[in-house]
Amino acid sequence: MGALVSFFAVVVLVAIVFVGVEAANLRYLFGVIIPYAALITFIAGFIYRIVIWARSPVPFRITTTCGQQKSHPWIKNDILDNPHSTIGVIGRMLLEVLLFRSLFRNTRLELRNGPKLAYEWEKWLWLAGLVFHWSFLVILVRHLRFFTEPVPVLIQALEGLDAFFQIGLPALYLSDAVILAAVTYLFLRRVLIPEIRYISLAADYFPLFLIFGLVLSGVLMRYFVRVDVVAIKELAMGLVAFRPSVPEGINVLFYIHLFLVSVLFAYFPFSKLMHLGGVFLSPTRNLANNNRMERHTNPWNYPVKVHTYEEYEDEFRDKMKAAGLPLEKE
Repeated sequence: MGALVSFFAVVVLVAIVFVGVEAANLRYLFGVIIPYAALITFIAGFIYRIVIWARSPVPFRITTTCGQQKSHPWIKNDILDNPHSTIGVIGRMLLEVLLFRSLFRNTRLELRNGPKLAYEWEKWLWLAGLVFHWSFLVILVRHLRFFTEPVPVLIQALEGLDAFFQIGLPALYLSDAVILAAVTYLFLRRVLIPEIRYISLAADYFPLFLIFGLVLSGVLMRYFVRVDVVAIKELAMGLVAFRPSVPEGINVLFYIHLFLVSVLFAYFPFSKLMHLGGVFLSPTRNLANNNRMERHTNPWNYPVKVHTYEEYEDEFRDKMKAAGLPLEKE
């Protein structure tokens, strides 16, 4: 049910753009106003979520560990899985952010005939997640050529590397093929595995359909549908320079692509996609596990008025003695 709702939501978004551009001629709305609004929403929402998380108290070190903690000198400790220093934490975070190390170690539990419990390495999930995020980053950086003049050498080099095999004309970008395959796998995994389908909500399917829609529209514009690239760059450069103008002759498919990107940016800070910023503020990963080396006290502790047992006994001595209760002081 969640998949159908999310699919039709994306279809409705596409239909809104098509009708708005083709029937109502709202090119300025979809080409200028909505992208600016989406960018403002993204920046404000991202900062808001980061500030909220940063203000959350973390009085104790609650690191997630998978290796030996540093203790005695003759016991070898794991500096990455159980870091005790800032350098170890940085190394652990780099492996997590760049290579998804925790997902690489992920296993799936199954009850098989016997009955027998079996653990299986989730290598395909790790690989799909890794190539999806890296290909998305490559595509995002490649698109900077529309916002810069002249195009930086690094972006040109990345484009050449992405189209290394020179398959067809125009050259096929590997990131385009990879991200389509990765999104398809992540969607089929949610649909075909009963346990994952049971816990999946519309909020899990909607980003997948949204990303699939914007990638598909981008692929159609590059390889199948003729679009005016010069006019598109003129629009992009106008947005960056805050002198927006909407040139004539831009295909409606571009406005669909731009609108889906805008929706993704506006939706990003309020969804599960915010793990992009949250991973850096996770106390289970960004803290060194030095609890055996240092004593950590709660900085938010405040003075509490207590009533000691001695004071209690002095207050109720007569009643306790009459009841036959033992007394520390006679």
